[in-house]
Amino acid sequence: MDVQRSARRVDRIAEPWGTRTPYGRHQAWPARQDTYLAEGLGPEDVERWVRAASILHSDGDAMDIAVRGGAMVGVRGRVADRVNRGRLGPKDAFGWQANASRDRLTTPLVRRDGRLAPADWDTAMDLVVSRTQDLLAGPGPGSIGFYTSGQLYLEEYYTLAVLARAGIGTHHLDGNTRLCTATAAEALKESFGCDGQPGSFDDIDHADVIALFGHNIAETQPVQWMRILDRLEGADPPRLLCVDPRPTQVARRAAVHLAPRAGTNVALLNALLHEVIRAGHTDRDWIDAHTVGFEELEKAVKDCHPRWAAGICDVRAADIVAAAELLGTADRLLSTVLQGVYQSHQATAAAVQVNNLHLIRGMLGRPGAGVLQMNGQPTAQNTRECGADGDLPGFRNWENDAHVADLARVWNVEPSAIPHYAPPTHALQMFRYAEQGSLKMLWISGTNPAVSLPELARVRSILSRRRLFTVVQDLFLTETAQLADVVLPAATWGEKTGTFTNADRTVHLSERAVDPPGAARPDLDIFLDYARRMGFRDKDGAPLVSWHDPESAFEAWKRCSAGRPCDYTGLSYEKLRGGSGIQWPCNESAPEGTDRLYTDGISWAHPDVCESYGKDLVTGAAVPMVEYRSLNPDGKALIKAAEYLPPHETTDAGHTFQLTTGRTLYQFHTRTKTGRVPQLAAAAPDVWVEMSVADAGSLGLDEGDLVEVSTARGALRGRLRVTDIRPGMVFVPFHYGYWDTPAGFGPDGAVPGRAANETTVTDWDPVSKQPLFKTAAAAIRLVEKGDGRPSPAPTTTASAPARPDAVPATRGDGTAQILELTPAEDDGPDDGSPGGPR
Repeated sequence: MDVQRSARRVDRIAEPWGTRTPYGRHQAWPARQDTYLAEGLGPEDVERWVRAASILHSDGDAMDIAVRGGAMVGVRGRVADRVNRGRLGPKDAFGWQANASRDRLTTPLVRRDGRLAPADWDTAMDLVVSRTQDLLAGPGPGSIGFYTSGQLYLEEYYTLAVLARAGIGTHHLDGNTRLCTATAAEALKESFGCDGQPGSFDDIDHADVIALFGHNIAETQPVQWMRILDRLEGADPPRLLCVDPRPTQVARRAAVHLAPRAGTNVALLNALLHEVIRAGHTDRDWIDAHTVGFEELEKAVKDCHPRWAAGICDVRAADIVAAAELLGTADRLLSTVLQGVYQSHQATAAAVQVNNLHLIRGMLGRPGAGVLQMNGQPTAQNTRECGADGDLPGFRNWENDAHVADLARVWNVEPSAIPHYAPPTHALQMFRYAEQGSLKMLWISGTNPAVSLPELARVRSILSRRRLFTVVQDLFLTETAQLADVVLPAATWGEKTGTFTNADRTVHLSERAVDPPGAARPDLDIFLDYARRMGFRDKDGAPLVSWHDPESAFEAWKRCSAGRPCDYTGLSYEKLRGGSGIQWPCNESAPEGTDRLYTDGISWAHPDVCESYGKDLVTGAAVPMVEYRSLNPDGKALIKAAEYLPPHETTDAGHTFQLTTGRTLYQFHTRTKTGRVPQLAAAAPDVWVEMSVADAGSLGLDEGDLVEVSTARGALRGRLRVTDIRPGMVFVPFHYGYWDTPAGFGPDGAVPGRAANETTVTDWDPVSKQPLFKTAAAAIRLVEKGDGRPSPAPTTTASAPARPDAVPATRGDGTAQILELTPAEDDGPDDGSPGGPR
């Protein structure tokens, strides 16, 4: 394919979504290959290309890593891939440079005399193993916990799940996916009896209405926003519904934008359901054939009229009616959901109501008609599939003895060896146990809770306790690693091989392109070494963990997934070396994967096979198996109503603003990678505070003023950005911690910090146990007037200033350019190079 017929250099900091390739409804998304190489290099200078996929968001964008002289020198999008068709977002294009940072961890560290000192692997692992053995011999498995990431690989999560569940025998295993997509999993289980996204990114090509609920897709999944933008520029464009309190790029292109008061999502959704039902926009034949519970929902929302919701949500009743008309008259409706729902009050209840909109309209299983309860992290789906986030591997039901026995068969252990006598422990509960003293060892891999968890002063206090033995496995000396007893240097993306699954069930293989620095090791190798040193055995005396490398681990996972909803048995490393990722389930009956779930009805809600019997959406109380079987004997989708309840924390005379936290396009999580990338760091270098024009005016505040945001938990300071955010709300990005400040791991003395989670509350959704980061009550005060410099917030995103003329535009200044190569229309896709990636 002659991809160079139309080439353009684009500053992808100033133009983060690049150029447009318009296409019409029901047409295939045209390819566009994005390439970024180190300064002075061209494609002819690349010695080899190695396949990978994005590790800095949940799109799963397929790419190839350019290698020269044993080092990474750039990336390019893979045009044959179904997910991105060759496109890369800014974090894809530039993020690889973090691998070569000079402050990478290259040797284990152990705490001696209160300080972390270099050690060899034997010394570090002997400490970890001896502490484990002492605790198992004393207080037992319940004294040991594991807290992992949404950024490792499937093979690593599965190995961790086996050694934690059947090796140690602990309930305490969770991932930081608890912070971002636990609600996605719970909402899917509540409605469909099982996790797994019903829809597909390909539904963007076919939908005539796309509804985004609390989902700033332009910044969280930028390549899929490119896809929507290309549809908007083509024939028969979709109409967008945006539910978001901020003026996101999605809101600016929406036919209807609803900006509700924080914590009122259930009220708004109940009003939308009320209107859709009142107007007769329901598919009663589909409802009768495939669902239970419609009558209860109809009764529950009978009085939830738009005027009622308008008073609660502070939006116009007419706009609610217009939104309901969009949803109710759509020919094919695609809905997406993310943190604006998942991290807010009544999270699971609200996400389930989005599912209900599709169930009552029969909008499932067809191109363009689907739900994407989205993920925020690149491998969040794998933590859930592999059982590294609290559930049992393969979407098995921990309350179903037959499921436990089946898993015991796969692992060749007795069922009693797998803890299933109580609900698995969620992350915030693990930290509470550590605070109380019953959890005495915590192994943290690939995540940074000293910045990402709520109420950080409390988290730092817990991690600093001498009675808690903390192991941190990471790339850098993060804020969390600085408080650890043992630090294990890990390899990362591009330095190891493994698979990961994106938000629409697409599995990609990412291969090792270069060696990790120093003595750093892949996470899989670290877990395998630990299992070997611990001597974990199955019931016949053979090694419990029998695999030895990524591919053999993948084959072991396939045996575990066989016959389950997330069936990988039709996949292999060799098959995944083709041009595109493949969606699970992939098995004998679907050898090329599965575009959409529930094309022939609901598959996994039957009482004998469902992953969960569900919970009460208000209290979180578990639904007994007998009750579930009585309610849903035939395994249909469940339509579950939820009453609106006010948020737990509300504004008062001393705290008059609602504080919400969130992401920005140019940074990822706690900036351990993106903060070390020149282009991304320059685009969003420091924390900021967003406030509406009206609120800033009433307080006498201007762009660039240094302000303090305080709650009952703590405070932070940042420069003000005046935007068109809804009045009464303040936004702070959560990425900014302390590793690049003099203090290193927390606020410096009496001066408030810059981490958003200094202020957030230790509270969680009763169903998903996901923390509530978006409903705190806050006070704002001026610290000092600005010196003429604007806030460090980008101007290209939802943080765009209300007065663009007052703030210089965010640009890459020539250092953040990317070459976009647009294939000719008559050329078919290939993998972008002669011979393809090696």
